[in-house]
Amino acid sequence: MTTSTGSHPKDLWPGVKAHFGHTYDEHPEEFSMIFDAEGSDKAYEERVQYVGTGLAPVKGQGESVSFEDTKQGYISRITNVTYALGGIVTREAIEDGQYMSLAERIAKFIAFSIRQTEENVGANVINRATNGSYPGGDGVPLASASHPETDGNQSNLLTVAADLSEESLEDMLIQIMLATDSKGLKISLIGQKLVVPPQLIFEACRILESVQQSGTANNDINALRVKGMLPGGAVVNHYLTDPDAWGIKTNAPEGLIVQNRRAVEFAKDNEFTTENAMMKGSIRKVYGWGDWRGFYWTPGA
Repeated sequence: MTTSTGSHPKDLWPGVKAHFGHTYDEHPEEFSMIFDAEGSDKAYEERVQYVGTGLAPVKGQGESVSFEDTKQGYISRITNVTYALGGIVTREAIEDGQYMSLAERIAKFIAFSIRQTEENVGANVINRATNGSYPGGDGVPLASASHPETDGNQSNLLTVAADLSEESLEDMLIQIMLATDSKGLKISLIGQKLVVPPQLIFEACRILESVQQSGTANNDINALRVKGMLPGGAVVNHYLTDPDAWGIKTNAPEGLIVQNRRAVEFAKDNEFTTENAMMKGSIRKVYGWGDWRGFYWTPGA
């Protein structure tokens, strides 16, 4: 679509006190508080799971040592995606405008849209965490009770779906502490950050920051605080769509990933035949995950 003098007729006449709708404040960057940034120099990048060895069996006197093969597990391929948006303004609209250049205004809109796109696409990885139409390398969605492993199915869904509370948060942290690798061996998985939508940030603050146990008349300590659980605290993401869903980002390597292929770029030019001013912005990146153990989730009750 082309912006012409008819698109903004008020801009052709003096007397407009102010314009609004193009200078809103933005939220600080939020996806970077959840996703680990990694560079990329290819069309796609693959992350390959290694399946190690299990527990060592008893070796009888004079008997041979038991040997066990290691092998390759599932492959997570994350393909880079280009997002781009542009605008066109006629020469006449620029010449006849009485106020801020239409081209300048449209450039601000494009920049805002690119930033919003980054946040929305990143948040959608979590919004679709249980959607079977968006599987990971192991064939199931990010949050599933049936991640196929050598030791059997494993889960990063809260065992019993629950709204955010001190009890449900403790249950998820216990589930994280009991995590195992693909062979069923215990690993040191640690909850780092509580991830919540705006509707839950105040409840999250009460649960994590209270000196005593939250929401009771008891004088019990706040065990979460005393034990230093979730050192990254609670982070709010304004682009999450489920008001009662929440999750925990862990320390698992190659968990939630934002893969950056090309930083945001802006360009402008003039079309020779029409004399229209053209501007565009683009970015190339992708959000995904390698190891599902990097994020535990519940859709709420």
